[in-house]
Amino acid sequence: MARKILVMGLPGAGKTRLSEALAPRLGAVHFNNDDIRRNINKDLGFSVEDRLEQARRMGHLCDLVVASGGTAIADFVCPTEETRNAFGSESFVVWVDRIEVGRFADTNALFEPPVDPDVRVTAEGAPEFWAEQIVRQLRPVFDPKAPTALFIGRYQPFHDGHRALIEEGLRRVGQVCIAVRDTGGTDPKNPLGFHDVRQRIEQAMSIHEGRFLVLPVPNITDVFYGRDVGWNVEQIVLDSGLQAISATGIRQRAGL
Repeated sequence: MARKILVMGLPGAGKTRLSEALAPRLGAVHFNNDDIRRNINKDLGFSVEDRLEQARRMGHLCDLVVASGGTAIADFVCPTEETRNAFGSESFVVWVDRIEVGRFADTNALFEPPVDPDVRVTAEGAPEFWAEQIVRQLRPVFDPKAPTALFIGRYQPFHDGHRALIEEGLRRVGQVCIAVRDTGGTDPKNPLGFHDVRQRIEQAMSIHEGRFLVLPVPNITDVFYGRDVGWNVEQIVLDSGLQAISATGIRQRAGL
C-alpha cells in the first residue's frame, strides 16, 4: 500500500476537507500546508523557488512518517510538475479537481494539471464518498476466491528472509496465505505464540495490506497429496544472503 499521499489542487478546491475525511480511515498523519507554513516554514513565501522548497520539505516530513511505518497525507496546492517531483515522484497523487479557478491569480497562472493522477476527484460527491474510493484503491480487500500462494512456517520470529520469500510469492501469484504452525511454547526454538507471530508478520508486511492473510494451523509436519488437483508445489530459492538469515541468532539477540 502506498503510504505517502499527496492531495493537491487549486486553493479552495476542498483538499483539506478530503484529507480530514481520509486521514482517520488510513490512520494517517495529515500535514496541512497552511498549518506547516504558519508554524514551521515561516521563512518561505510564494515565489517559484519557495514553492519548490515547500514541496521538498512537505515531502521530507512525509518520508519521516513513512520510514517509521506510518502513512502520511500532504495537503497542499503543489501547482507544477516540478513541485510534484520535489515532493516525491513515488507518491500516491490525488488531484482535487472541483473548481476551474482558485482565489489567487498567481497560483492560477502557475497551475499545471497532473498528467496521470492516481485519483481525480470531481465536483460530484462528498469528501466522505471520495475518501472511500481512495481507501479502496490503497487498501484492497483479500479475495479468498482469487489465485493464492500458500506458505506454511513457524516464523519464530518472522525475519527479512521470510519477508523476501513471501514477497516473491506475491509477485508471482498476486496474493498469499501465510499459515502459521501453532508451535508456540513447545520448545526453546518456539518461544512465540500465534498472536505474537501474526503481529510481527502484519507489521513487516503492512505495505502489502489486503494482499495477504495470516491464519493459525496445527503443527503441520508433513504435506501429502494424492492426485494432482491443480496446485503447484515449488521451492523458492532466495539469494545466499537471505538464505543465511538465522532465526536462532535473532531469538538469541532478542532474548526470546
